[in-house]
Amino acid sequence: MSLKLEESWKVVLEGEFEKDYMKKLRSFLQSEQKQQKIIYPVNSLIFNAFEHTSFDKVKVVILGQDPYHGANQAHGLSFSVQKGMQIPPSLQNIFKELQAEYNDFQIPKHGDLSSWADQGVLLLNATLTVEASKPGSHQNQGWEIFTDRTIQIISEKRNRIVFLLWGKYAQAKAGLIDHNKHLILTAAHPSPFSAYNGFFGCNHFILANEYLQRNGEKGVDWKVE
Repeated sequence: MSLKLEESWKVVLEGEFEKDYMKKLRSFLQSEQKQQKIIYPVNSLIFNAFEHTSFDKVKVVILGQDPYHGANQAHGLSFSVQKGMQIPPSLQNIFKELQAEYNDFQIPKHGDLSSWADQGVLLLNATLTVEASKPGSHQNQGWEIFTDRTIQIISEKRNRIVFLLWGKYAQAKAGLIDHNKHLILTAAHPSPFSAYNGFFGCNHFILANEYLQRNGEKGVDWKVE
């Protein structure tokens, strides 16, 4: 596991990497690789969300669950896929919601959300690795402890962050966040199985920007080009 973290994250998360759970997680990943198992994303992209979005610049957190488990899809940003890959159904629905909220939003031809991450949108999966073709295969190995701690540290050390929690799994993380300091927006997951149960029409992208602007922050340009 390549520890590639932007400097401001190293300061706030430094202690986590010496804890027992992280040592066990490293051993698990090394064992998987020794068995020639294919793991996504590639080693250098596991902490890509932290590389694109420094701790000091986080404005919005969008929480996903697992990386995509198909070849060349996952690149360390929740809901995002590498350029050249087909746009997954949940991301297609995110783009549909954006088009409904913003008349000038153009549905992009790719699903790479790096431009959001570079503006301060932390695209964080609860689990940062997965075995090829086996969704959920790296759950309960220690990643969730690390990402829960990440959410807690953002809540404790930053102010007026927007947390977008879509679906029951993400909503269960609300207890890690100080409701008095931050805006927590919840809705159904954008998956085709649930998007019509409250994701469509949630207006989360507009509401997030209104909150940021009210608090003296620049809103996010949600365009994907």
